[in-house]
Amino acid sequence: MSRIGKIIRKIPANTTVNLKDGVLTVKGPKGQLAAKIHPLVNISVGENQVTVLVKNENLKEERSLWGTFSSLIAGMLKGVSEGYRKQLEINGVGYKVKMQGKDLALEVGYSHPVIVKAKDGIEFSVEKNIITIQGVDKQLVGEVTANIRKIRKPEPYKGKGIKYIDEIIKRKVGKTAAKGA
Repeated sequence: MSRIGKIIRKIPANTTVNLKDGVLTVKGPKGQLAAKIHPLVNISVGENQVTVLVKNENLKEERSLWGTFSSLIAGMLKGVSEGYRKQLEINGVGYKVKMQGKDLALEVGYSHPVIVKAKDGIEFSVEKNIITIQGVDKQLVGEVTANIRKIRKPEPYKGKGIKYIDEIIKRKVGKTAAKGA
């Protein structure tokens, strides 16, 4: 049996879950998410819980789908009720970030500011050198955050760049001048 797949997912308050034509829709106070369900996976929606089952627990493919869809449903339930949030920190002399409407304008050492457009379901906020990315879809929040970080990855010598707020950059020692010739 799948340890993750057999977990019964509780539906939070003010959240509704509907299964229709192989599409699971979750609505909550923060928004709405939908996911297409694999044909080998059976989902039963109870009064306050969602249960995931597969047709044959002994097949490896079905066991992996079992755990995957259970985790996806847990992420959807948390996203529409609480939301997801990631933070990035900008370090470097002259590196700045500011809001342009709903978009971000990053000045990170290029000859021009880099504009990051806000996708549907994503909100940006800026406080000093900290960028906060919020949304209901865990995958989308992580993807947008990774793409922003990719604009100027942190470098190991001076620590300049865009990094996750809890990321630790291993610093390297630079070159040293030759001693007396």
